[in-house]
Amino acid sequence: MKTTILEAAYLPDVAELERLCFVHPWSEAALAHLLKEPHFGVVAVEEGRALAYAGLSVALDEGEITNVATHPQHRRLGLARAVLTALLSEAKARGLCRITLEVRVSNTAARELYASLGFTPCGTRKGFYSAPREDALILEKTIN
Repeated sequence: MKTTILEAAYLPDVAELERLCFVHPWSEAALAHLLKEPHFGVVAVEEGRALAYAGLSVALDEGEITNVATHPQHRRLGLARAVLTALLSEAKARGLCRITLEVRVSNTAARELYASLGFTPCGTRKGFYSAPREDALILEKTIN
């Protein structure tokens, strides 16, 4: 498995990951914004197929992680950690100072992963998620 910057060739795989992982998946067209500077994404690739990804929308010197998804048959193998680590490294190389994200309050596994990567809570968004309705915890990480 290798991590690499998201390219157009991986968009169908990433759109499939969205469909497999989320109630309200992003379309391939919506995901294409990650191909336009300054935004970007990182994919974990094996045998030419993206098995996990993370996307980052950028504004000035800050980024917001859009989504992180791992193929259900390839979870618990460190792929989410790999794409997030590569994403953070690329963000630092691009001179970003702060990264934020939202995560379901009930998503303990994701919250533990983010905490292990240095993200800390900085707020909540009441009723942010639907199906089921749930609050989002806002996390942040200073990187430069």
